[in-house]
Amino acid sequence: MNQSLKGKRVALLLETEYIFDELLYYRQQVEMMGGELDLLTCLWGEPSKIFVNDCDAWDRPITSMHAITVDKCVTQVRADEYDIVLCAANYVAVRLREIPPMGSLGSPSEVNAAPAVKFFADAMRNPGIVKGALCHALWILTPNPHLLKGRRVICHTVVLADVINAGAVFVPAESHVVVDRDLVTGRSFADVEAYWKAIVETAARINGSSA
Repeated sequence: MNQSLKGKRVALLLETEYIFDELLYYRQQVEMMGGELDLLTCLWGEPSKIFVNDCDAWDRPITSMHAITVDKCVTQVRADEYDIVLCAANYVAVRLREIPPMGSLGSPSEVNAAPAVKFFADAMRNPGIVKGALCHALWILTPNPHLLKGRRVICHTVVLADVINAGAVFVPAESHVVVDRDLVTGRSFADVEAYWKAIVETAARINGSSA
């Protein structure tokens, strides 16, 4: 049995409009590989939040709703407690960029003040942490363009303009997955298997796990 993540901690940033099949895939893979998966979000002072998605998967029409309760807040943990930090696909990153206090008008000087944005930025500053952003997830980094500048990435076309404006180098890889040192990006949920394989291989290279 592949136990390449044994003793490793994986953080998944989550919000409403996640892809249920993506969450299910990570849960199964991390458990199978002996790791521990934490679902993180910004709880805004609440003990927990319930998030929903409105589709079964990226390519199927709405037939049911899924919901999940998250009770771990990014403000209560540190990025360096984790070996792998992922931001979920779809519109999760957009919602995680909410500027505190929730419901405020905000200001240009506070665009990178959202707790989840700060958490992912802290992870980016630590080369010992593997970072993963699938599909739309690079939106979690656009409030901090200096962290994207010069990094080789791939993403969904919806996000491409923002990613390029942040100074990233778009790589139209035929594999739909791009690895730039400690940052792994994938084009869409359709590529989740190749994306996850790259994350595990990158973790093995960075922290010496035996993939």
